[in-house]
Amino acid sequence: MIEEIRISGLGVIESSTLELGPGLTVITGETGAGKTMVVSALGLLLGGRADSGAVRSGARQARVEGLVAAGAVAGLAEAVDEAGGEVEADRVVFARNVSAEGRSRAYAGGAAVPVSTLTALTEPLVAVHGQSDQHRLLRASTQREALDRFGELDPLLADYRSLHARLVETERALAELRGQARERAREADLLRFGVDEVAAVAPQPGEDAELAAEESRLGHADTLRGAAEQAREALSSEHGSPDALGAVAAARGLLEGVRDHDPEAAALADRVTEVSYLLTDVAADVASYASGIEVDPARLAGVSERRAALIALTRKYGDTVAEVLAWAEDAAARLGDLDSTDDRIHELEAARADLRARLADAATRLSAARAEAAGRLSEAVSDELTLLAMPHARLTIDVRQQVVEAPTPGAEPPADGLEVEAADGREWVRFGRSGIDEIEFLLAANSGAEPRPLHKGASGGELSRVMLAVEVCLAGTNPVPTFVFDEVDSGVGGAAAVEIGRRLATLARDAQVLVVTHLPQVAAFADRHVVVEKSSDGSVTSSGLTTLDATGREQELSRMMAGLAGSDTALAHARELLDLAQEEHGADRAARRDTRQAVDARQRAC
Repeated sequence: MIEEIRISGLGVIESSTLELGPGLTVITGETGAGKTMVVSALGLLLGGRADSGAVRSGARQARVEGLVAAGAVAGLAEAVDEAGGEVEADRVVFARNVSAEGRSRAYAGGAAVPVSTLTALTEPLVAVHGQSDQHRLLRASTQREALDRFGELDPLLADYRSLHARLVETERALAELRGQARERAREADLLRFGVDEVAAVAPQPGEDAELAAEESRLGHADTLRGAAEQAREALSSEHGSPDALGAVAAARGLLEGVRDHDPEAAALADRVTEVSYLLTDVAADVASYASGIEVDPARLAGVSERRAALIALTRKYGDTVAEVLAWAEDAAARLGDLDSTDDRIHELEAARADLRARLADAATRLSAARAEAAGRLSEAVSDELTLLAMPHARLTIDVRQQVVEAPTPGAEPPADGLEVEAADGREWVRFGRSGIDEIEFLLAANSGAEPRPLHKGASGGELSRVMLAVEVCLAGTNPVPTFVFDEVDSGVGGAAAVEIGRRLATLARDAQVLVVTHLPQVAAFADRHVVVEKSSDGSVTSSGLTTLDATGREQELSRMMAGLAGSDTALAHARELLDLAQEEHGADRAARRDTRQAVDARQRAC
């Protein structure tokens, strides 16, 4: 519940504070005094669009603050705390600043928050109804939402929408697979060719390096053998030519002859002895190497051919044989996925059939629940219209499905069609995100009249009363603690206005109701009457909010009726209206209760 609204620098309001409480609060005032600025202020607190044009002329900014009882909505205190704000004594302050340049800032519990966060926090607190809402009631979506709220069909609708979302995703995946079948087939052919090509060569890890070394050795066999033989001759000559072993042996003999005379000479002699052993071993190895080199043209041709095959693979599938093998492994896995496309299509088709059957069942249950709720809401709203001076009006809620055609055995239903049970068998109906039903409110304003859609069968005043009647019926299913009505009584007068005042007072028994009105018949039923007074100092006009006492209420109601202050006749009429309203609020309701008992019982059930 909103306990207080503080407004500064907004439109014609320079600075005003509006204290609110439970029950019905009405706001009245002369035309242009700024009554709707209160609703505009609430709109800013609800995260509405910031308009620099609404900032009062000469002011740097407009500011709106709302003091709210945090316990009014479950989880509000926790949400404010999560946003960084503070809740003190179970109260939280929401605020919105709009600068003259159009910049906007929002606050929750003293903490600066994004406007989207302010909207999320305050949206559950207030339901605002203005004259534009009459036009919203003409929309099929609004009528469907009202019926679903009344019937408390959220669980059924949530189940349907979950299945609907899964079916849409399955249809998308299936269409994608089918649409890409040709591309996937081409990709599979290319991958299969590559995998087969690699398999035909059957490369081994590291084989490319080994073959490169072998080819180089075979291709230079003559050169390698000649070099090896010359090296062997230089190390150990077979033809008596000077060689390394002979030279080392001579050096060894010379050092051995003097080793006894100097330890250092002995050490050098030992080292030369080691060198002679090493030269002997190397000479033997070189001789073995030279004898082992053979010229093998056939083997060289085979190695070159194998290397050419490997090089052909590395040109296509990787820089090395290791990369080629990795590509082949990945390609085989991808090929398995592509080859399983048909299986996946069959799986998706089976899943789609299952989802369609389950969605059809959910849609049928939702439709049946809507039809049952439509009967109850039609009766409840019609009873309310009787109390709103439309005694012969009847509201009918038409719940129907758009039939596509009768199912053809073995044929698939249309993309947006479901096969459901019908009175005469089965039929295909169109489905959407909110079900298979088309909801339409029909009004017969007079006895014997045919029910017609609201946009054809209701005047502006009648539409106002239909909207109020629907809201009263929905009050029990709406967790919003505060209702705001901005001149929804436009186009209504006389006895109908009195009844609107009565029904607003009835709605205010269970919720906080704030009404901007120009009708004294409505204002008379208020628990709290606030007048917007306009003052002028010559060049600047400002408005303030004043809560009226009993005398002030009489004078304001007389002004509203007569258009001027001080009229004795208007004052008498004002007192009569207030007495009537007081009687309604008092304990003396027995007479009216007898005629309205059935309606009130139905309202409590709502």
